[in-house]
Amino acid sequence: MRIAPSCARRGRYLVGGSPLRVLTLSARAADMIDAGGILRVTGDGERRLARKLLDAGVADPVPAASSGTGAVSDPRVTVVIPVHANQSGIDRLLRALPELPVIVVDDASPQPITVPDSALTRVLRLPRNEGPAAARNHGAALAATEVVAFLDSDTVPRPGWLRNALWHFADPTVALVAPRIVGLRRPGRYSPMTQYADRHSSLDMGPRPAAAAPGRPLSYVPSAALLARRAALDAVGGFESSLRVAEDVDLCWRLAASGWTVRYEPAAHVAHEHRYTLRELLGRRRFYGTGAAELASRHGAAAAPVVSTPTGIAATVGLLSCTTSGTIVAAGVYLWMFVRLRAALRAVPGGRALAAVNVARAAWFGTLQGWSSMLRHHWPIALVAGLVLPRFRRRLLAAAAAEAAATWAAQIITEPHAHQLDPLSWAVLHRCDDLAYGLGVWQGALRHRDPAALYPVIMGR
Repeated sequence: MRIAPSCARRGRYLVGGSPLRVLTLSARAADMIDAGGILRVTGDGERRLARKLLDAGVADPVPAASSGTGAVSDPRVTVVIPVHANQSGIDRLLRALPELPVIVVDDASPQPITVPDSALTRVLRLPRNEGPAAARNHGAALAATEVVAFLDSDTVPRPGWLRNALWHFADPTVALVAPRIVGLRRPGRYSPMTQYADRHSSLDMGPRPAAAAPGRPLSYVPSAALLARRAALDAVGGFESSLRVAEDVDLCWRLAASGWTVRYEPAAHVAHEHRYTLRELLGRRRFYGTGAAELASRHGAAAAPVVSTPTGIAATVGLLSCTTSGTIVAAGVYLWMFVRLRAALRAVPGGRALAAVNVARAAWFGTLQGWSSMLRHHWPIALVAGLVLPRFRRRLLAAAAAEAAATWAAQIITEPHAHQLDPLSWAVLHRCDDLAYGLGVWQGALRHRDPAALYPVIMGR
């Protein structure tokens, strides 16, 4: 186990997690963690400490040196592939799974899916189309192994994917492990659309490992490629069969509510055949947005587009207003936050600097939420306000440019060695992406006649 990069260690104190917390270690516990932030679990004491740090969100598990053998199969794993009318995808995927038992669930394809004769592969054909969530449940019910690997028919696992993800199940609380989804196609010529689809897919959760749960920086993992503990699936009833969209988010949140852990492991890669035309990509984004209404009806505040405190909202609105009075209000709020946090960290060495860093983070994430509200979830309201109020129109255009520039720069900081799209192409495609998703959110709310997915959540503290 390793202390997370976002967590600051100051002697016996650990400052980090989401929400922010300060953990005070005993002298014995502090000695268990070496100078590099590594805790080696060799006994009950280390195991209890590791559990506490993992549950607090201030540490990430790392594999033991002997956890990987390089094998492409494992007797604990059965692969389940839901498919509808994608024979070529099944053929390609099966070639990448030569030594694993596979259950192909044909979700009533017009032409029945066929597979090569093999003792390891079988097909279950459903009499009517039930959707990917139900198809996964049917396949999992036939699996006799401890772990089920769900792979969509438009994916291809990269070498080492199973080894790099499977070791997480040594933790008995882990229910799901998701690999990183990367682009399948690598065109030889410059194509901004293709580069955007590959680098900024909504299925790619980024380069950093994390535990996924509502209220955390990573709230869910996608079901396009997912390893699941069958006991955990049975405990919560598997995927919600009635959902055609957002079934992965719903499963993650139900598991988290039941005390299970969902892990994202970016060292494991599964390639995905993304949508490479603008119409396909934006259509998919809009479709994903329609799931917000269903999530809000099932999970309430967990699906809120904005979560903040009254003081946080005041600071963000003041900052984004670009006015003198608004800036003064924001500065006052952030100063007040700094004073309170510095007092809470008074016993921590370097507490003043840590307070300043965390207030800066709060300002950054508050600004991101404000931008996301105006430009993504609530853009129809912002558009009307911009048409009616010239001053707000200027603020809206400034926010659109500033958000695109800031998020483009953040990508370079997060993955400095990755190939980045040029700023102009990024700004245009990113804005279209946000508009499509927001449109889907509003369509879902109108279809369900329930605007809950558009409501912000204001916390008391």
